[in-house]
Amino acid sequence: LVELRLRIPDEIKQYQKIISNRDAIMNEARQQADSILSQANAQTNELVNEHEIMQKAYAQADEIIQQANLQAQQIVEQAVADANGIRQSAVQYTDDMLKSLQTIISHSMEGAQGRFDAFMTSMQTSYDIVSSNRQELTGAVIQTAGAEESGIEE
Repeated sequence: LVELRLRIPDEIKQYQKIISNRDAIMNEARQQADSILSQANAQTNELVNEHEIMQKAYAQADEIIQQANLQAQQIVEQAVADANGIRQSAVQYTDDMLKSLQTIISHSMEGAQGRFDAFMTSMQTSYDIVSSNRQELTGAVIQTAGAEESGIEE
């Protein structure tokens, strides 16, 4: 056997070493493959988890945006309702003030009309008295002028 071994070329010895180490090489290759597969599975799971987290984050963000939009719409609607209420109250208040002013002016006009009518009646009475006095004077002047003319001729 020793002679045979010495006769076997070096290449065959290398092949024999390889064959004898084949199991070790195969085990090492399997371990590396298993390690690579484990790393790939871990990365895949991590990516899937990140994707799920991102999807959940996007879903939550969309929900928050929808809630914010609804809340903003409610705030706007409430503000419009409040503004309309304030505007309606202001219009009602202004109408009430104008109604009071209208009543005051109406009463003032009635009082002024009554005083004006009394003033006009007083003025008309004074005018009538002055006219009557002038007519009396005119009649007396004409009689005096007629008497003077008759006295001159005499």
